Amino acid sequence: MRFRSLIGATALAAALLAPPGAAAFDESKYPDLKGQWRRTNTGNPLRIGLPWDETKPVGLGQEAPLTPEYQAIYEANLRDQAEGGQGTDPTFTCLSPGMPRVMIAYAPMEVVVTPQTTYILIEHIHDNRRIYTDGRSFPSNMDEDPQFSGYSIGKWLDEDGDGRYDTLEVETRGMKGPRVFDASGIPLHEDNKTVVKERIYLDKADRNLLHDDITTIDNALTRPWLVKKTYRRVTTNKPIWWREDVCAENNVHVAIGKESYFLSADGLLMPAKKDQPPPDLRYFKETK
Repeated sequence: MRFRSLIGATALAAALLAPPGAAAFDESKYPDLKGQWRRTNTGNPLRIGLPWDETKPVGLGQEAPLTPEYQAIYEANLRDQAEGGQGTDPTFTCLSPGMPRVMIAYAPMEVVVTPQTTYILIEHIHDNRRIYTDGRSFPSNMDEDPQFSGYSIGKWLDEDGDGRYDTLEVETRGMKGPRVFDASGIPLHEDNKTVVKERIYLDKADRNLLHDDITTIDNALTRPWLVKKTYRRVTTNKPIWWREDVCAENNVHVAIGKESYFLSADGLLMPAKKDQPPPDLRYFKETK
């Protein structure tokens, strides 16, 4: 009897502490996004890595709709990479890829749906995302504290009218730079006024495929750029997640001023490309 009284008291306390109008989370209303998701694009043998648009070749083959100014910046970046430099890609110093690039999903991805927020968890370089689905608007002071992954607001939609949500519509603003689309260095505008719109949904024929239609609106582009990405669910109830990924660990790239150098095996600074000038040593005393 005493045990039953304790259960009743606990239940009553929980009910009293619940916010007014709060309803239990009905998981059945949302699509099943549990498990581990991996990108279907497995890579590119070239040095410049995974392309933003996985249906096209990496580099100039992406046919990015860049303005003439940013096309010139991109081509100069490709020349620098061909000579051994890092170009415009900032992630070699362990900066976050930022949005929309994080959705390349360099590492396995987990999607966690709650009533107020949907979380996208990726163990890479600060790639985790928080998508608010509680009906809020973008904050007026968003520019005071921009984030590489921006500020994301989402809305669940029931597009087929069956009473269950099937599509998550997302808009992301408030990003900071430097950011590029992919490792080849396709640039985003330095004004960081990027707007990213997404439609995330399961494939109707194969529920182990997840689609993300990503439209990027940016002043470096002549038009909104739509790219469609697909992720495949690992069909196991015990997925193996990546090891801990600490970008700074054993990172041999060193950025000094506008140049990127390399640490040799004996820990000494060395050039990353032919005829590269040494760093400015004005603050060091010359040694004999």
